[in-house]
Amino acid sequence: MAERAAPLLAPSEEATHHENCPGCRQDRRNRLHLGIPYREFFYVWIVALCSALPISSLYPFLYFMIRDLDIAKREEDIGFYAGFVGSAFMLGRASTSILWGMVADRYGRRPVIMISLLAVIVFNTLFGLSTRYWMAIMTRSFLGFLSGLLGPIQAYASEVCRKEYQALGLSVVDTSWAMGLVFGPAIGGFLAQPAEKYPNIFSAECLFGRFPYFLPCLCISLFSVGALIACFWLPETLHMHGESKVEDEHINVLEALSNGSNLKGYRGETKQRRLFSDQSLLKNWLLMSSIIVYCIFGLQSTAYSEIFSLWSVSNKKYGGLSFSSQEVGMVLAISGISLLVYQLVLFPHIEKHLGPINLTRAVAALLIPLLASYPFMTKLSGFILNLSVNCASSLRSIFSSTITVGLNILQNNAVSQHQRGAANGMAVTALSLFKAFAPAGAGILFSWAQNHQGVSILPGDYIVFFVLDMVGVVGLLLTFKPFLTQPGKKKTTVNT
Repeated sequence: MAERAAPLLAPSEEATHHENCPGCRQDRRNRLHLGIPYREFFYVWIVALCSALPISSLYPFLYFMIRDLDIAKREEDIGFYAGFVGSAFMLGRASTSILWGMVADRYGRRPVIMISLLAVIVFNTLFGLSTRYWMAIMTRSFLGFLSGLLGPIQAYASEVCRKEYQALGLSVVDTSWAMGLVFGPAIGGFLAQPAEKYPNIFSAECLFGRFPYFLPCLCISLFSVGALIACFWLPETLHMHGESKVEDEHINVLEALSNGSNLKGYRGETKQRRLFSDQSLLKNWLLMSSIIVYCIFGLQSTAYSEIFSLWSVSNKKYGGLSFSSQEVGMVLAISGISLLVYQLVLFPHIEKHLGPINLTRAVAALLIPLLASYPFMTKLSGFILNLSVNCASSLRSIFSSTITVGLNILQNNAVSQHQRGAANGMAVTALSLFKAFAPAGAGILFSWAQNHQGVSILPGDYIVFFVLDMVGVVGLLLTFKPFLTQPGKKKTTVNT
C-alpha cells in the first residue's frame, strides 16, 4: 500500500506532507503500519478510564456522604440532595464541552487531554476532602467545567488508526469508559469509610478516618497522575498547516491514503466530504439524530447508576436491598469484568454481523424487560438475591456499552476530521445536559418513591424502574427510520 501511495504524492509531496505537522506524521504512520496500533490504543484506554472514574466513584458512598454532611433533615430526603451533587459535574461539563472540542480542533487533542487530567488530579482530590455540602457541589462543578476529555479522546481514537480499525478504537474508548463507570464505584465502595471497614489498618484519628471519603478520591487522582505522565508519549493527530482550503484538500488526500484508499475512490467521496464539511453541524442529520438517541440512552444509563446505588443501600423497609457500600462495589466490579470479557470476545463478531444500528435496536429491546425485573428482587434473599443482582447488573452494563459504541461509530463517521472535535464536543455537551438532569431527577424520583410505599399502582421502587423503562422505550423507537438512518444510505442520498 505504501508503494502505491508514494507516486500519487510525489508531484505535490512538499504541499501535502509537512514534516512539522503532527497530523501528517500520524497519517504516514497509519499508511505504513498496517496492523493495530496497540500502544496508541493503550494510551486511549488509560485516558478514557481517567475520564470515567471520577464520575462514578462517588455513587456507592454518596448516600453516606450526604448523611454525614448533615444537610438532609430526614433519611428519606438524602436522595434529593445526593442528586444535585451528581448533577453538578454534568452541568459543568455541559457548559464547556463544545469549547473544549473547538480548542481541540484548533490547538490539538493532546493539550486538551492534559489540561483535563490536571483538573481531575486537583478537583477530584478536593472533593474527597469536602466537609460541607457547598464544597462538594463546587468541586464537582469545577471538575466538570475543566473536563474536556471525552470528546477529544473519541476523535483521537478514530484518527490514530487506519479506517478498518476505527470501530475497534471507539470500542476501546467505550469499553474503558464503561469499565470506569463500573470500577469507579468498586473503588468508592471498597475504599470509602476505611476506618469503619478496616479498623486494624486505619484509625479514626488518622487522615482517612477524619476524611472518610478521601481515600478513593486520592487513589483515582494518583492514577490520573500516571496518565498525565503517559500523555507526553501521546502522538498528536491534528493537522496544523494553516487556514487555507487548498491545504484542507491535501489533508483529505492524506487521510484517504492513510486509510488504504486510492485516489480514484477518494475522488468519488470528495463531493460528499465537501457537503459534510461545508454544512453546519446542526444541519448534518446523521450526526444530530445519532446524538439525540445517544443522549436518551445516556440519560437512562446515568439515572440507573444513581438509582441503583441509592436503591441497593437503602433500607428494606423503604423498598431497598440493605446492601453495604462494599457489597455494591462488589456487584459493580463483577459487572466490569463481565463487560471486559464481552467486549474482547463477543462484541467484535456480533457488531460485524449485525452492524451498529441493528445491534443497538436489539439490546435496547432486551434492556426493557431486564430493568422491569429489578423491583421484584427485593422479595429475594441470600445467595439467590446476590446471583440475581449480579446477573442483572452485568447484562445492563453490556447492553448499555453496546448501545454507546454503536452510536459513537455513527457520530464519528458523520463528519470529516476538522469537524470531529467540535462534533464530539457537541455530543458531549448534549449528553452532559441530559446527564445533569438525570441524577437530580433520579434523586427526586427516588426520594418521592420512598415516601410513597403504600400507593396502589406502582408503589415505591416499582415506579422508579418503570420510568427508566419508559425512557428506554423512547430511545428504542428513535433508532428506527425515518429518524435514524444508516450511514451508507445517507451517503447514497447525498451523492444523488
